[in-house]
Amino acid sequence: MIGQQVLVLNQNMKRESGRKVQTGNINAAKTIADVIRTCLGPRAMMKMLLDPTGGIVMTNDGNAILREIQVQHPAAKSMIEISRTQDEEVGDGTTSVIILAGEMLAVAEQFLEQQMHPTVIISAYRQALEDMLETLKEISIPVDTSDRSIMLKIVHSAINTKAISRWSELACSIALDAVRTVELEENGRKEIDIKKYAKVEKVPGGIIEDSCVLKGVMVNKDVTHPRMRRMIENPRIILLDCSLEYKKGESQTDIEITKEEDFARILQMEEEYIQHICEDIIRLKPDLVFTEKGISDLAQHYLVKANITAIRRVRKSDNNRIARACGARIVSRTDELREEDIGVKAGLFEVKKIGDEYFTFVTKCKDPKACTILLRGASKEILAEVERNLQDAMQVCRNVLLDPFLLPGGGAVEMAVSKRLMERSRSLTGIEQWPYRAVAQALEVIPRTLIQNCGASTIRVLTSLRAKHTQDNSVSWGVDGETGSLSDMSTLGIWEPLAVKSQTYKTAVETAILLLRIDDIVSGHKKKNKDENMGGQGAE
Repeated sequence: MIGQQVLVLNQNMKRESGRKVQTGNINAAKTIADVIRTCLGPRAMMKMLLDPTGGIVMTNDGNAILREIQVQHPAAKSMIEISRTQDEEVGDGTTSVIILAGEMLAVAEQFLEQQMHPTVIISAYRQALEDMLETLKEISIPVDTSDRSIMLKIVHSAINTKAISRWSELACSIALDAVRTVELEENGRKEIDIKKYAKVEKVPGGIIEDSCVLKGVMVNKDVTHPRMRRMIENPRIILLDCSLEYKKGESQTDIEITKEEDFARILQMEEEYIQHICEDIIRLKPDLVFTEKGISDLAQHYLVKANITAIRRVRKSDNNRIARACGARIVSRTDELREEDIGVKAGLFEVKKIGDEYFTFVTKCKDPKACTILLRGASKEILAEVERNLQDAMQVCRNVLLDPFLLPGGGAVEMAVSKRLMERSRSLTGIEQWPYRAVAQALEVIPRTLIQNCGASTIRVLTSLRAKHTQDNSVSWGVDGETGSLSDMSTLGIWEPLAVKSQTYKTAVETAILLLRIDDIVSGHKKKNKDENMGGQGAE
């Protein structure tokens, strides 16, 4: 058999397999977790990232950091992916999910070294995940979503770990008001669409205390004609999605004119057409017209004469928001305008100049279903960070409203679940009990990191926390992220939504399982020849 070696794979392929891959994956996951580790808890540090275009991002939001980091290792890429999933799914817990997943893989490393088969570890992890979710349900307590003070506490614990925590009172109420505004109940199903209907407008200047939730919508536009009214009380609003200009043919049209009168006739037709659309609008006596397209000078002239304020080229999303806020319907053709399409719920329309730009406000709406959050602050970077924090806060509100169950924060849940898993592992027989126990240890990484981040003695506090959890009725004891001492989370008022926690656990364990499954990485390098490159490169 000592013949010539046989080449199966292409020579440009690089193949790693077996233990080397698994340790590589685990190390990659650990590295990503270490980058994020200092961003957990109220004493979190910020990261400053330079993106390729030279802009700066200052943040301690796990997802925002990982979005900016460019990594090469495929395992690290999947770690970054999970923080994005977490952010889209529940909006909070992006940092903890990465730290947990990293730790889950780190504890698996010793078993792999003892030649335990990955599938054994995986099945133990699966079992542990089921028990974890079960325990979470047992520990959780229902919450009365109509009680404002409790809701503020929940949001407060989400905001406390962020840069905005200095203004947490303000931020909590902003987030809660915004979510409450966009909450819709239709045929028994709740819909809370923050992305579409709660718009955050960042206006540099002023101080953060000036930020507020508008009972209505704000658009970065000015009126089209200087003689139009800039302030109207109780306006009747029409929303259009067609242009108030003469319709030109879609494709280029040529008209040959033989007589001079024909030319005059064509101009007259244009004027008549515009006059006709304006009359359709004026017939309903509105005070305000918003359109997504343009308004010609002639149309402006007719509207000014009828004392109607017009605003053109509004974004479609803004138009939808105005529709939800003032109860109007967006109409595509002027001849189909009817009385019920007019929005009358707005209390005030005004154009204000903030900084050196004009902004249109449609505010004081009765029972609006859309809102704008106006953020003020010293610089763009600060505003961007505040916006990210608010998004997290609003997501937390949304989760609680959709799934009204709470868990204590501050690493208390992790310790409680860890203790339960330790107890359960004693009843297991066979080799699976060791990885099962390792999951219990891995959960302790959250309280441990909290203690580390505020500079307390890790071993001492963690041991006393473990001891505390062996007593009865001490489920809600955790680490106070500010001081690093033990405290009861229910008295501190630090709560987390069940949805966020269970999603964190699911994502972290699933990722660990996924990365443990991999035992071979084949990466194809790019070819020099153009024609061979068509197949696309492998997992590089």
